[in-house]
Amino acid sequence: MIRRVVFNQKGGVGKSSIAVNLAAISAHEGFKTLLIDLDVQGNASQYVLGDQPLPRGVETFFQTQLNLYAREPLETLIHATGFSGLHVMPSGPGLLELEHKLESRYKMYKLREALETLQGHFDRIYLDTPPALNFFSRSALIAADEVLVPFDCDRFAVHALQQLTTNLEEIRADHNPSLRLAAVIPNQVPARASLPKSLIASLAADGYPVTETRLPPSVVMRESHEQSKPLAFSHPSHRLTQAFLGLHTELERRSRV
Repeated sequence: MIRRVVFNQKGGVGKSSIAVNLAAISAHEGFKTLLIDLDVQGNASQYVLGDQPLPRGVETFFQTQLNLYAREPLETLIHATGFSGLHVMPSGPGLLELEHKLESRYKMYKLREALETLQGHFDRIYLDTPPALNFFSRSALIAADEVLVPFDCDRFAVHALQQLTTNLEEIRADHNPSLRLAAVIPNQVPARASLPKSLIASLAADGYPVTETRLPPSVVMRESHEQSKPLAFSHPSHRLTQAFLGLHTELERRSRV
């Protein structure tokens, strides 16, 4: 079982879209896949479940960690989606209210402990995170094997990536020595623009694990959101979907090395 967290402290970089579409392709390729939405905005949850009220999931899990006697079985908080092989543990609107209580009681390891019980039930777990290094993103980083970082190809993104790398080193040193930065994923890369190419080349020269796959911009991503259907199911032959397929193949290859 490989646990991949999609994380960037910089907002608006396509975190949820990347997490959902990689999870969907993982399921489509035959892996039993779980998507966990740790962002209070719940974008990943709505992407795969639509506009229906979200069932119990991450919020209930963390709420029960504050109660010594009424723990909820994890299996009851994991739900099938309408896409074969893909399950979701959805977000909840009360997460922010829980954050201080969870942090003060040092519950950051509880998610990792819970996910270890899923060994044999899932092949791949993707964790979507909020755009901040808070309790929930720290919990995800402590629980994960690999970090995938969306990179939106501007100067501010370079600074954010440098800060993120420092924070990952601290998480690795203090909480999760097996955590590795597996991929920096260039997202919404225009075909002919020179600045993104220059920035990507510079990151690769500095030793960052930049993927060979570049995700192009496309309106079909927004259409996919509107339909609540990941690209593999809404636009299977589109060039953006094919780019995600290539990205998934590249990540799987890197994990076997």
